Amino acid sequence: MSTDTDAVKTNELYETSSPLHDMWVRLKRNKLALFGLFLVVSLVVIAILAGIIAPYDPVQIALKESLKPPSSAHLMGTDVLGRDVFSRIIYGTRASLVIGVVATSISLVIGVVIGAISGYYGGWIDSIMMRITDIFFAFPFFLLAIAIMTFLGPSFINVFIALGIVGWTNYARLVRGQVISVKESDYVEAAHAVGAKDLRIIWKHVLPNTLAPIIVYTTMNVGGVILSEAGLSFLGIGVQPPAPSWGLMLSEASNFIFNAPWMVIWPGVAIFLTVLGYNLLGDGLRDALDPRMKQ
Repeated sequence: MSTDTDAVKTNELYETSSPLHDMWVRLKRNKLALFGLFLVVSLVVIAILAGIIAPYDPVQIALKESLKPPSSAHLMGTDVLGRDVFSRIIYGTRASLVIGVVATSISLVIGVVIGAISGYYGGWIDSIMMRITDIFFAFPFFLLAIAIMTFLGPSFINVFIALGIVGWTNYARLVRGQVISVKESDYVEAAHAVGAKDLRIIWKHVLPNTLAPIIVYTTMNVGGVILSEAGLSFLGIGVQPPAPSWGLMLSEASNFIFNAPWMVIWPGVAIFLTVLGYNLLGDGLRDALDPRMKQ
């Protein structure tokens, strides 16, 4: 009798659990995803507490300390200008995460708007918007970002704009496909029948049912944007000195690979772990949000 009662309680708990709880339960089963979540959360904490964690001013020049190897005074050594590499890595975390999140948000907004309108209305509107998307898609992502940065000029703000503008095409295609598959659903037809306006239907009924793939792609895209920012900074058209940036640190270390390898190793490790963390988390979210994985 007690076994039947326990089974009923278990079924009731399962049926009444929220989608967010179900997602978290499935995500916890994926050890790699949890490791990715740990990396991402750690990076966010480091970025927030950079002023507390960093032992030195990341832009303070001390030529007498130039090219010092890792030691108790400088855990990751110093660069050619005597700046503490560990402190610059810590503050570089803040710069990379801010650029990654802001640029991805810009791409997300542009892509969702274009994709939703294109998929919902179809016809000539869809044709025009998809041809515009194809034009942007025809250019390699990084080369287009370089072209925009060359036109706008190197600066922290312009990195947001460049990476945000060139990254919206995948969002537009993803959202368009999801909207096309959702807009013929019964609940959308019911909303039409009661006289709901198109904007309300798109916002309240269509987009909420396309969130799962958008969340997954957004999570994985942040890592790619951070990698692109590092590339732009390495080429000298991204974040400008003396601001700490991992890509800029790699650029400054290019002439000291053999004399001071720590200048290259630590920024490279930081970029690797950040991209790895977001990719593992995104991959885990893909499985956790997949209805077929519910069992």
